[in-house]
Amino acid sequence: MKQIHLAAHFPGVNNTTVWSDPRAGSHIEFSSFVHLARTAERAKFDFFFLAEGLRLREHAGRIYDLDVVGRPDTFTVLAALAAVTGRLGLTGTINSTFNEPYEVARQFASLDHLSEGRAGWNVVTSWDAFTGENFRRGGYLPEDQRYQRAKLFLQAASELFDSWDGGAVVADKPSGTFLRDARAGAFEHHDAQFDIAGRFTVPRSPQGRPVILQAGDSEEGREFAAATADAIFTRHGTLDAGRKFYADVKRRLPAYGREPHQLLVLPAATFVLGDTDAEAEELAGIVRYQQVSGQTAIKFLEQVWNRDLSGFDPEGPLPDVEPVTGTQLAKGRAQTRMYRDPVETVRQWRELAEAKNLSIRDLVVEVSGRQTFVGSPSSVAEAINTYVQEDASDGFILVPHITPGGLDEFADKVVPLLQDRGVFRTEYSGTTLRDHLGIDRSADVAAAERKAR
Repeated sequence: MKQIHLAAHFPGVNNTTVWSDPRAGSHIEFSSFVHLARTAERAKFDFFFLAEGLRLREHAGRIYDLDVVGRPDTFTVLAALAAVTGRLGLTGTINSTFNEPYEVARQFASLDHLSEGRAGWNVVTSWDAFTGENFRRGGYLPEDQRYQRAKLFLQAASELFDSWDGGAVVADKPSGTFLRDARAGAFEHHDAQFDIAGRFTVPRSPQGRPVILQAGDSEEGREFAAATADAIFTRHGTLDAGRKFYADVKRRLPAYGREPHQLLVLPAATFVLGDTDAEAEELAGIVRYQQVSGQTAIKFLEQVWNRDLSGFDPEGPLPDVEPVTGTQLAKGRAQTRMYRDPVETVRQWRELAEAKNLSIRDLVVEVSGRQTFVGSPSSVAEAINTYVQEDASDGFILVPHITPGGLDEFADKVVPLLQDRGVFRTEYSGTTLRDHLGIDRSADVAAAERKAR
C-alpha cells in the first residue's frame, strides 16, 4: 500500500481560524509556532507549512479584522523552528513576483544549512496590484507573465544553488587549503526578467536545493508544477475531484521526462473529530458557525454586493438590493476572484436561500466550504487512507481551526490508527525533507555533483 504523507499548516490570515475560541492562542508569539511544530514532529509528520501574507487584507478601506491579521516573516520563524525541532521539514511560501532570486536562494540555502537539510519552498505568484503596492516594484503582472517570471525565477535560483558543488569546501588545516576551487559560487544568468552575475555566498547545503512545492489549480499552475515541483498544494476536497486532479497533473509529467512518483499531490484538509461520527458532525456544525459569525457573514456578502450591508440582519433573509458592479469593496482577498460576475452569483444565492430557507449567515456557511474530514478517529483514518490508496492524493496538508493546539487530538488519536494500518511511519527513516517525502535528488542536481567529482 502507498505510504501517506502528512504536513501541518500553521493557520492564520483567514477566517477559517476560530481565534475567538477560549482554547485559541496567539498567531504571532513564537510559542504558538513551537507548539504546532513539535506536535507535528512527535506525530512524525513530513513537514510544517507556513503560508504567506504580504499585505493585510482590507474591507471598505479598513483592515479586515474579522480575519486573524499579521504574519511574522517566514524565514525568521522557520530558522527559529530549526533550533527546536530535529527531523520535521520546514516549508515556507515565498513569492516570486516581488522578490529577487539571489536573496531568496541565499535565504533558503541558509535555512537548509541551519536545519541540516529540512528546507522546502512553496513557490507562488502574486495576483493583485493591491499587494504590489507594498513593494518598490509595485503593480502586478498579467497571469501569463507571472508564471513566466516564476519559471525564470526558479531557474535562476537553481543556478545559484548549483554554483557550489558538494566538495568545494576542503578546509584542510595542514595544507592551509580552504577551497578546492577558487571559482566556487560564480554564476551568470540573463533572461527576460533577470540580468545577474556574481558570486553566490552560501556553500552547497545538505539537500543541494530545497524541496519545491507549488500552489495553484490553474492551467498554468498545474503545468508549472509538472515541470518543476516536487509536490503540489491543492484545494480539491472531495474524492471524485481529487481523483480527477491527481490524474490530470500526473499525466503531464512525461512531457518533462518525469515519473508519476516525482510529483506528490497534497491537498489542504480541515478536520473535526468526535468520539463518534454523530458527535463529530454536531461539533462540525458548531465550528462552522464559530467561523462564520454574524459580522463575518455580512462582510462576506459585501464582497459580492460591493456595497454596505451593515443594516441587514445576518439572521434574516438575503438583501433585496442589487449588487454594485465595476468596483471592489474588498482588497487582497482571493475569494473575490471566485465571484467575478456578482449579478449571476447573487441570482444563484437567492435561489439557494429560497429553496433551503436560509438566512444570510446560513447561506454563507452553506457556500463557504465545509471540513474535509468529520468523524471519529477511526472514520477519519479510514477516509484519509481511502483518498491516498485510490489515487485522489498522496497525503494531506492539515489545517486545524484552533491555534496552536488544534493538531493535538489528531496526533494522539488518528496518527496511531494510520500507523497500525502500516500506511504511515512510526519513526523517521531519514534526516532530510527529501528523505521524508521519498524524493530523489533531481537529475540536474545529481549531474552537478557528478561534474564536481
